[in-house]
Amino acid sequence: MIYILTLCALITLALDYRFIQSLSISERARERWLYLLIAINLLPTMLTAPMYLFSTDNMASLEEANRWGTFLYLVLGIARQPFSIAYMISRNGWLRAVGATISLCAATIFIYGMAVTRTDYVINRITISSERVPESFDSYRIVQFSDLHIATLVNPEKEIAEIVEQCNSLKPDMVAFCGDLVDIRYGEITPRIAARLKQLKATDGVFSIIGNHDTGVYVRDSIRLKPKENLRRVIASQKEMGWRVLDNQTHYISRGCDSISVTGISFDQSLHEERHSSSPEGISLDSIYHNLPAEKFNITLSHIPQLWENIRELHPTDLTLSGHVHAMQIAVKVGQWRLSPSMLLYNRWSGLYQEQGQYLYINDGIGYGLFPMRIGARPEITLFELKCDKKPLK
Repeated sequence: MIYILTLCALITLALDYRFIQSLSISERARERWLYLLIAINLLPTMLTAPMYLFSTDNMASLEEANRWGTFLYLVLGIARQPFSIAYMISRNGWLRAVGATISLCAATIFIYGMAVTRTDYVINRITISSERVPESFDSYRIVQFSDLHIATLVNPEKEIAEIVEQCNSLKPDMVAFCGDLVDIRYGEITPRIAARLKQLKATDGVFSIIGNHDTGVYVRDSIRLKPKENLRRVIASQKEMGWRVLDNQTHYISRGCDSISVTGISFDQSLHEERHSSSPEGISLDSIYHNLPAEKFNITLSHIPQLWENIRELHPTDLTLSGHVHAMQIAVKVGQWRLSPSMLLYNRWSGLYQEQGQYLYINDGIGYGLFPMRIGARPEITLFELKCDKKPLK
């Protein structure tokens, strides 16, 4: 990531240099402007480089500084470019005014995405109708949330308390968490955070799976904290909270004589380099679905949605719940028309997909990655209601 940030910084810095040269100001003023713009453009790189080049570990404070540095670069560096370019290419006051307006709007959207949209939770309600839903599970309610990335939250306790309150208000029969509870390491699950998450209430409990960030592969000091030990502690913390961690396992939920199956797929570390690939290869799910009754309605939790094709080849899974993508925290959604940079990497990136009676839902998650901001892709809680749609006998 440091290479991408550096490349972007060099491009905007080159544009800024041309912009400064076009200004009718003194050499001394031009020099001062140049130093200021160099600092703005290289801010994310200057904050990230020490962690990657000199630190033996990626401490939470450095990660947080990097996220906020990147956000400031977006507001002060990227958003300003439309005005700079308009000023350089034309002396027309109207065109420069348009450029300034675009820059102001971009900066405003970035700031709004940080200050408001970042915690403006949306509850999406989805009905899944199928003749495979047992009558005893008609109106069964499933609440899904994903990608908490605890360390990335600005006010973790307050934000998690609100998420828990909203989930509980939906009165779920089951809660499904689809991975990436932590961002880097198990220590993010402090006793106070665990106490908040333990308050999640559902008739049949909270089910969770392991995401790529839970596995410990992002911990730089892998000598003092090995990935396997980090993963063990993440799983142990969830179990202490009363969550049922489905580590490549299936659990059955019964209502009278009827039952449905819930299968959880842990993120396979062999897929780390392919976690953003549209078609990851080299993973076998055979053992997970071996001997799983095909006649039972099945819900599968898979952190990465790209495994849906593999899942469908092995089992008539009815509903697959995923996360991982976050819609890259930037999306435009108007009715059925949707646009996001995540489309460049993923065939399926947000919302509901259906093929031959099988459903995939990709939740946009709660936390964030490179910058503490969401534009259009609001943090999401999803409520599913199952409907028995059996055809009447003739």
